[in-house]
Amino acid sequence: MNKPLVLCDPHPRRIDLIFRDEDKRRLESIARVIWQEAEHASAENIERYLADTVALIGQTPMPKERLDRAPNLRAIFNVEGNFLPNIDYQECHRRNIHVLSCAPAFAPAVAEMALGLALAAARGIVTGDAAMRAGKELYGGASNQENHLFRGKPMGLLGCGNVGRALLPLLRGFGGEILVHDPWLHPRVLSDMGTTPVSIDVLLQRSRILFILAAATAENQGALGRKEFNAMQRGAVVVLVSRATVVDFEALLDAAAAGHIRAAIDVFPQEPLPPDHRARKTPNVILSAHRAGGLPETYHEVGRMVVDDLELILKGLRPQRMQCADIETVGRLRSKPVVQ
Repeated sequence: MNKPLVLCDPHPRRIDLIFRDEDKRRLESIARVIWQEAEHASAENIERYLADTVALIGQTPMPKERLDRAPNLRAIFNVEGNFLPNIDYQECHRRNIHVLSCAPAFAPAVAEMALGLALAAARGIVTGDAAMRAGKELYGGASNQENHLFRGKPMGLLGCGNVGRALLPLLRGFGGEILVHDPWLHPRVLSDMGTTPVSIDVLLQRSRILFILAAATAENQGALGRKEFNAMQRGAVVVLVSRATVVDFEALLDAAAAGHIRAAIDVFPQEPLPPDHRARKTPNVILSAHRAGGLPETYHEVGRMVVDDLELILKGLRPQRMQCADIETVGRLRSKPVVQ
């Protein structure tokens, strides 16, 4: 029996980045794989195999006219992480083509990093290190006048998707109330998760530590601005690890520069961040170069998820490891492709 054809076009991911040898062997044991190295596959190469392709691994544009020429296509595996606007999701839904994202693979790593950034900001770890290297350190209580414990403090999550759900068990050990605002989740769902569903205003006013985890959508561009940051408690920690477009970035930096908040930032409006960007010199800010999820284990998990779900799909079962495109919300997402 002929093996189903899988076209692997993973740019900006590299094949050796996401597929360990054992997962490549697993994939090749169940499918005939056309491997595309380096840049995106050419349109000519895509068309050569499109009619026979059963699964596509990558972010290849798939408008309706291309889907019309892919009668056997059953799954599209996005290995970049964002549902990009280069696929006709409605047509895929109509044809029962699974469109899947590897975003869940990154969630545990991003959650750990978010917690680390928050602790570093709340306890002055980065500034304490810099002071000691410069010979300007203060010892004991003198160095902690503006710092605070996590224990017992109300913590807020703006958004409770993949990263939020991975972060929750890490936060529960601190014993504080966990407040969540997520307009895409029913309040009862949030309550069943052991959190307190709140309005955005309450979230900002009560959170001692705020984790901004929301995906970029058509509705939340620049949603947190000067007014919102000023509504927070003085000295509150703000951790931004989702998408920079969710905030008014200049207002975030202004609030930190004024000493009203402490910020820890892993994502930026422009990446790479320009060398002269003011964020590099703004006080009360910890900077991280969009590296929260980029671990070798994470990338390997992406490849493992792809093969696991393809095995299920080829058996006539629903995928269970990756995130399925939600037809009710996927058209509202506004994420940009990541920089590899």
